[in-house]
Amino acid sequence: MDKTYDIGSLVILKKGHPCGENLWEIVRLGADIRIKCVGCGRIVMIPRVEFNKKIKKIVEKEA
Repeated sequence: MDKTYDIGSLVILKKGHPCGENLWEIVRLGADIRIKCVGCGRIVMIPRVEFNKKIKKIVEKEA
């Protein structure tokens, strides 16, 4: 699977958020990645290695 993503990309993670949504928007890239839940707006920061393990699908890439 092609794991290229950028700021503004929408991704689906393997495990959903407690609000019921599993679609996330990438807000910040670096050693840690900050993602924002599309459903409730909660912002979560996780290490890049952990994010790469949890990513299921890249839905939309920002042009």
